[in-house]
Amino acid sequence: MKTSTVKLSSLFLAIGLLLVSFNSNSQDIKMTRQEKKEARKIVQYTNFQVLDSMITGRSFVLEADYLENQYGNRTPVLSSLNFVMVDSSNVVLQTGSNNRMGSNDVGGTTAEGNIQNLKIDKDLKNLSYSLAFSVTTDIGTFDIYMTINSDRYARATISGITPGKLIWFGRVETINDSHVFKGRNSI
Repeated sequence: MKTSTVKLSSLFLAIGLLLVSFNSNSQDIKMTRQEKKEARKIVQYTNFQVLDSMITGRSFVLEADYLENQYGNRTPVLSSLNFVMVDSSNVVLQTGSNNRMGSNDVGGTTAEGNIQNLKIDKDLKNLSYSLAFSVTTDIGTFDIYMTINSDRYARATISGITPGKLIWFGRVETINDSHVFKGRNSI
């Protein structure tokens, strides 16, 4: 799985660079609006295929750029400390901050557990995924609902037994390409 993801990513990068260099070096040939639209669709579809291998292989990390509470208050955060990691059947949920110490030694909380009741919906029309699953950790049971687009931007809504929710906004990366730092488990 990992080698096919790397090969596909490298292939699309090479195609993109080839198109950019071809377009910038030619003064007479310009892409029409329709050609640009078709090229954009091809890139989106190939990104969707890479995303498909990450999701079906259960090997990805949502690195959050923003956290939002149930009242709509959005806060920018460090993506290396705020993430949702899915690795096979294991899930890690973490919040963190550089400004203070928390129960996980990185200014927040870290919860780790196993995936339960995973449901994956693939939307071929919009080239997106919806995932719903539960995870039982030492600090509680959480329901997670994720939407991931072909451009790898994602949103994960995490709710527990108590009222309230926390929403992670960010990009999905492979575990090997992510730059997250896992703190110690909160309990």
